[in-house]
Amino acid sequence: MAQIRGIGYTTALAILRKMGLDPHMRLGYLSDAKIRELDEIVRDITKLGFPSWLYNRRKDYTTGKDMHLIGAELIFYARQDIEREKKIKSWRGVRHALGLKVRGQRTATTGRIGMTVGVSKKR
Repeated sequence: MAQIRGIGYTTALAILRKMGLDPHMRLGYLSDAKIRELDEIVRDITKLGFPSWLYNRRKDYTTGKDMHLIGAELIFYARQDIEREKKIKSWRGVRHALGLKVRGQRTATTGRIGMTVGVSKKR
């Protein structure tokens, strides 16, 4: 289950514990009804009443709700956030637009794109 984009190891274990399933059991051993129930829960984790820190999108920018996104929806919202930051020209938005590191990493030697420029030895 942790192979689904947006469902990590911790979230997968929390879902399985809430459903009362063994985390080491293979998916093929589950009944069709259990698989349908698992699929329904994965699509909307907020029904289970987990704490908000377990969700991957807390306090959404537009709605203000706590959500848990999976699959293409997660990619769409992330891209939308980056575009919003570029539009308002925040520091992170400018770094994204320039293709530079966003989270404060050093850029003197890492993150080079294209022809690598190293240090050449003098003869």
